[in-house]
Formats: sequence, structure tokens, C-alpha cells
Amino acid sequence: MPQETELKLLIRPEDLPRLLSHPALQAASATRERLYNTYLDTPDLQLKARRMAVRERRIGRRTWLTVKTAGSSTGGMSVRGEWEAPTRPGEPDFRALLGDHPLADVLSRLAGRLVPVFQTDFVRRSWTLDHEGAVIEMALDDGQISAGLGQGGRSERLQEIELELKAGPVTALFSLAMDLALPVQGEPNPGIWLMPSDLSKAQRGLALFEGGPLQAARAGAPVITPDMAPRAAFVTTAWSCLSPLQTNLGRLVLDAQAWTQPEIVHQSRVALRRLRTSLRLFRPWPPKRFARHWDRQCQQLAALLGEVREWDVLETDWLPRLLTDGRDLAICQPWVHGQREAAWARARAALANPTQAQMLLALARGLHGLPVDAPNGRPTRLDRWARQVMAKAHQDLRREASQALRSGPEARHELRLSLKKERYTLESLACLLPPDEVRQATRALARAQDVLGWLNDLATARERLAPAPVEVRDRLLGRIDALERLEMRRLPGIERSLRDLAMFYH
Repeated sequence: MPQETELKLLIRPEDLPRLLSHPALQAASATRERLYNTYLDTPDLQLKARRMAVRERRIGRRTWLTVKTAGSSTGGMSVRGEWEAPTRPGEPDFRALLGDHPLADVLSRLAGRLVPVFQTDFVRRSWTLDHEGAVIEMALDDGQISAGLGQGGRSERLQEIELELKAGPVTALFSLAMDLALPVQGEPNPGIWLMPSDLSKAQRGLALFEGGPLQAARAGAPVITPDMAPRAAFVTTAWSCLSPLQTNLGRLVLDAQAWTQPEIVHQSRVALRRLRTSLRLFRPWPPKRFARHWDRQCQQLAALLGEVREWDVLETDWLPRLLTDGRDLAICQPWVHGQREAAWARARAALANPTQAQMLLALARGLHGLPVDAPNGRPTRLDRWARQVMAKAHQDLRREASQALRSGPEARHELRLSLKKERYTLESLACLLPPDEVRQATRALARAQDVLGWLNDLATARERLAPAPVEVRDRLLGRIDALERLEMRRLPGIERSLRDLAMFYH
């Protein structure tokens, strides 16, 4: 089966001139062509359900039929099946294209039901580059994606780079991306903002076709097995966090509307926390300097989003609970929204700094460069190791809870962070543990985390709302005090919930 290995990168419009003047591109000859593509699917999107894409591409007077399968995609780099051949417009011949591949029968049965669902129209500039022993085709696409016709139609800007590996080591893709992103020697600028993304043109087009916003990318449960090399398990876990993080941050920088979706900011922070958890969890298998460096970098990046998240939660969740009087809400809500927008602006400006994207590119390159099969003494059975990890984590958590629940807000805040760490650890190791035990543990941790989370939210609300309009401030703070007293009554239940986790001692 023909395979395509490529790294997709997002770029800001203002960075294009600097990219095009890069010495690596100036030294190579470029081709330029306009591509008009129509993506096909059934009215009920059966190809989407199969994670496939069928495309008719018009280049000049010729039309090409392309079939792509999902394959795998991590950190913007995808490896997938792809077939392409000339065709007649509106007459896809899948048997001629795919031969005896099983997909030929599947697509031939669906051929009569295929209809256009969205289009892409862009100019592609291409270069063939030799880099670190690899031959890489670089394509810069600049145009738009559209779905629907007339006043009901929707469109968005398309601007991305694809680095396709033609020959040589995969690591050269990330190395070339870093060379393009970093400032050229002697130039007084921070370089170019280039962000890896797993979001394909097909995914973006289908979101337009369906009329809803793109959903936040989530850090999924990593697929690790008991006999996997520990460092390979770490790399797999880290990628399950880094890939959605890159996609979400790319949207936050390029799409102003993304900030109106609090879940994108939230899932970015979750991915960062889980990534930091994996760096600590898999010690000592990642190199110590590697783990320490990237833990610090992730902590700093999470801090950029912390204030935004607090104002998101305050405006969308807590403010309606704290102010039940419509007149009070009318006074306070515009002030809170203004504070939230100011936090968005600060965070977006920080994320748009090219050094942030370069940092994530460097982490991706570092993960790809780690030797996953490096010998490390006696082989480790990861299922036994996972149970030992969870037993110790739970023992430490119960001891901390016993002390923190009898102390003040600072100790409870630290306990809440410890609960989150144990929950992220559990989610990372879930496929190595019995499913029933994982479900029971998840419920127990969630119950305890909910109580402490509410108390933390109320403490944050008190701090953020201290300078609120004077007309409503006293009522706001009084309501926070009342809710806090109610929540404090639930604290004893946390210790009971944590006792449910004793299974990990067996």
C-alpha cells in the first residue's frame, strides 16, 4: 500500500514574507500551481465514520482522484495510506485506482451516493529540499476552505505547510521545521511561528459542512501494553498529550473565535498537566535532564493559560450561581466579561510569540529522537510496575488527605493538586490495570476532586471579584462565604472516598 509520511505545520499570515525569504527556500527552485479540490462523502458521512477521505483535485485541465486512509497522526506528523490517479470529473473509478485492495469494493458500493461536501481552493508553492540526509518536499498552501453555497455558505482561511518525507530519516522533518522556525543568524527577530497540527483539511472542511465549531482536541488514553519497553510507553503517553495540545494552541493563536470556547483552553491545560505527570511518572526511563527541562517548560506554558481559565469558569459557571438577581447580574457581568477579554488578549499575545511554538517543536523533535528500545537492565513488566505505582501514590495521598483536611485552605489546595496527579496517573496507566478497578478508582477520585475543586473555585472567585463594582461586591462576597460553608460540610466524605482505593494494595 502506498504510504505518505508528512509533518503539517500552521503558520501566521504575518510570518509568510519571512518564511519565503529563508535561505533554504531561496536556494531551491519553487513550483507554483492552483489546486481546486472537492471532497466527497455520502449524505450521512459514511467515509468520515470510516476515517477516510475521497477527493477530486483539479489542476489546470486535469482532474485527479485521491483516496486517503486515516493511518496514524501524532504531533502533526501523519503516516497514512494514499492512492492517486487521473480521473474523469464526477466519475470516480475506485477499482482502477485501488486494484485488488479491499477498499475498492467498499468505495465502489458507495460511489453512487457520493456528493460534494466541501471544497478547498488554494495556491500551492512547492520546494524539494535536501536536509540532514533526507529528501523532503515542502508545500505551502494559501487559500480557503468552504462548504455550502450562497448566503448559507461558510468558509475559513487555509494557510499551512506540509513537509513530506520522500527519502531518509523521519527525524529530518522536525529538524527542518526547527531550522525554518528559528531566526536566521544575524537577524534581530524571534523567528517564525510554526505549530504542528494533526487537524487535516478534511476535518476542518467537515466541521464547516456540519455547521458546528471544531471541538477541543482531548488528550486520549495512551495505548500501552505490559510487555512494552518502558521508554516506548513514556513516548506513547507523552504523544497522547502533546498532539492535542499543539492542535488546541494553534487554534487559540489563529482563530479569535476559539477563545469563546472555554473547553479549548481547559483541554490545553489538561494536556499540559498530563504531560507533566508522564514526565514524573516514567522516571527514570526518560533522561533526567530531558524530564526536568520539559517539566519546567510545560509549567511555564500552563501559567500563560491559568488566568484565562479562571475568568472563563467565573463568567460561564460561577457568576450565574453567585448573582441570582437580574439587576445585579446586569451590573457585574459586563465587568467580568471585560476582565476575561483582557486575560484572553494577554494570553493570545504570549502564545503568538514564535518562541512558544518553537518550544513545542523542540519537544516533538526530542520525543522522536529518544531511542525507545534502549536497554535498561532487567525487562520491566509494566502491569506489575503500574500496580506498584498506584499503590504507593494512593498510600501517599491518603496520608496527605488525613493531614490536609484538618488544616487550612493552602493545605487543601495542595491536596487537590495531588488528587489531580493521581487521577492523571490512573488515566495514563488505565490499560495496564483491571477495568473494573479503574472505574471504581476514577469515581472515588472524582468525588474527592469535586469537593476540593468547588472550594478552590470559590477561593479564586473571592480573589478575582474583590475589585468588582461596589454596587454588587458585598452581595457577591457574602454569597461566596455562604457557599463555602456548605461545601466545607462535605470534606469528611473525601476520606471515605479515598478508602475505596485500597484495591491497589493487593
